Amino acid sequence: MGKHIEVVGGSSVYMGSAKELLEKILPNKRVIVISDANIDRTHRDLIAPYEHILIGLGEQVKSFATLEEVYRQLINMGADRSVFILGVGGGIVTDIAGFVASTYMRGVEFGFITTTLLGSVDASVGGKNGVNVGGFKNMVGVFSQPKFVICDTSLLHSLSDREFKAGMAEVIKTAILGDAELFEILEKTSFKELRKDDSLLEDIITRAVAVKAAVVAEDEREKGRRRILNLGHTMAHAIEKSTSKMNHGEAVAVGLYYITQSALSQQILSEEDAGRIFDLIEQYGFNTTLPVERKQILKAIEGDKKRSGDALHLILPSAIGSVTDRLLTFEELKSIL
Repeated sequence: MGKHIEVVGGSSVYMGSAKELLEKILPNKRVIVISDANIDRTHRDLIAPYEHILIGLGEQVKSFATLEEVYRQLINMGADRSVFILGVGGGIVTDIAGFVASTYMRGVEFGFITTTLLGSVDASVGGKNGVNVGGFKNMVGVFSQPKFVICDTSLLHSLSDREFKAGMAEVIKTAILGDAELFEILEKTSFKELRKDDSLLEDIITRAVAVKAAVVAEDEREKGRRRILNLGHTMAHAIEKSTSKMNHGEAVAVGLYYITQSALSQQILSEEDAGRIFDLIEQYGFNTTLPVERKQILKAIEGDKKRSGDALHLILPSAIGSVTDRLLTFEELKSIL
């Protein structure tokens, strides 16, 4: 059945042809696809065989309004507890599909076919499904594992360079926090090579997923170790709340740059390793200039859902392949970001 990685709770991530894998792993029950107009245009052959619901495009559709509309359509379609929800798309689609499946009639089975690099290495893996509230990302959500996630590199050919690069930010993040060998592979690989070489890309995705799966298996509901997956995300989410100039991956790259700079200034990270991180971020073409004023970023960070009272867990790189988790007050945070 090709490469696959066990995550937790019977959930698995499969690498290979989506069509071939679906024939083998899709349950023998009624399937309803949740997807969007882009997928209907670029990968219609994937969703055409099934009943489907299309949601809107963009981060703004991760909302209660979208959830309500999907619930209403499921009710109108006569969907019952035996239905299987198949989310086909990027992180926004899988977040909505996972949330809907986890809550419709108190929960039905679901799985994903991820069509973005960002979704393949991060958004669709690990069981987090959520929506945004008042500009705050994923403020309301559930932990619920998909039965499967399918990563088919051929589906990534339709991505723009900008969308593909957004996924690479999460790959770089994963290498920094948990796979020094993956970091070295990325240093030796160009963006153009990855766009052309599906075999190399599949290997890189597999390594990134394996790191995340291992962390999630230890701490599914983010009580401790899973927090390390938030490396660079404190600032990234604040950027996304403050401006629409950057997509998620671009904001993560900025967050990685500044958190590396902070770790270096606090002597948590060596100059050599910090230099390698800075060079890799530059190698993949990321702009690390803050898109808004620093005070706006800090104000947005104060609303981070991961806060604990007047403090926040901040993940800092301590070496290539490892990180440290520090609980800092907002005043301390302001002094180092």
